[in-house]
Amino acid sequence: MTTDTRSTSRLRHDPLVHGLGRASALLGVPQVAAPAGFARALGVVGHAPRHRSAAPAAGVRELAAATGLLGRPHPVRLWARVGGDLMDLTPLARASKNHNGRGHGTTVAATAAVTGITAAVVYAAARARKSTPMELTAVTTVTRSPDEAYTLWKDLERLPDFMVHLDEVHVTGPRTSHWRASAPFGKTVEWDAEITQDVPGQLIAWRSLDGADIDNSGDVRFVPAPGGRGTEIRVSLRYQLPGGAVGKAAARYFGEEPHQQLDDDLRRFKQIAEIGEVVRSEGAPGGKRARGEFPQHPARPLTEDELKEALS
Repeated sequence: MTTDTRSTSRLRHDPLVHGLGRASALLGVPQVAAPAGFARALGVVGHAPRHRSAAPAAGVRELAAATGLLGRPHPVRLWARVGGDLMDLTPLARASKNHNGRGHGTTVAATAAVTGITAAVVYAAARARKSTPMELTAVTTVTRSPDEAYTLWKDLERLPDFMVHLDEVHVTGPRTSHWRASAPFGKTVEWDAEITQDVPGQLIAWRSLDGADIDNSGDVRFVPAPGGRGTEIRVSLRYQLPGGAVGKAAARYFGEEPHQQLDDDLRRFKQIAEIGEVVRSEGAPGGKRARGEFPQHPARPLTEDELKEALS
């Protein structure tokens, strides 16, 4: 199941999204069926005729939003609904400002109602985005047999040796373990996990248990490489990065982009599998201290000064 499919499935069963869909339908029908009466009820009659003529178009937009939210909701459709609400607020705000006579209270109330609905849609969209897990995949090839690579990875307490953002892993049972990891902004997260599938020499799959600071799951597959050249390690991770989109952007800015992390972790696993340790320059610290003193950054071209220095 893809991320979008899971996100849609959650939204389809969200009472708030259902309520917003019904509200869109209730607003859309009268705007399409009786646009003049609807405009009169809101107190915009006699003010900005172009806004009154836009009522049928707004009604069609509301009905389209209702169809999307009730049929196949998606965060993108929620944000589109926000855009429509902002368009509706413009004529209401102008009518409320210019209308001092009878019906002014109705216009103010309508403006407040649309503002409240807009806030609810923003909340639903943000919540849906926050609950959508990040999915990462990476592949590397090691010159070891599938059984050897599987045995090395199955030793969970050694995972922090090559996964530098893992502080420690403790095995707590035949299929359970406790994990502690570093997160963006200097935070630490912990969770208990269980192995859900274990096929020696082929597959290890796991998921976090209830109460985890960060919900996550994943699997590692050990596939014979073509031509008998060892084993392909295929990793899939699914989790929610602390801090949502802001945390992801900050992590990337500071050289901790999640895809880069996974690629680097597999590179270190390859070194451990093939030569028994992670290769470091002399004097470079290992473990958690290395993250602070020697943070990894995406590759970049040399600057002009660096190129001149290299060629001199």
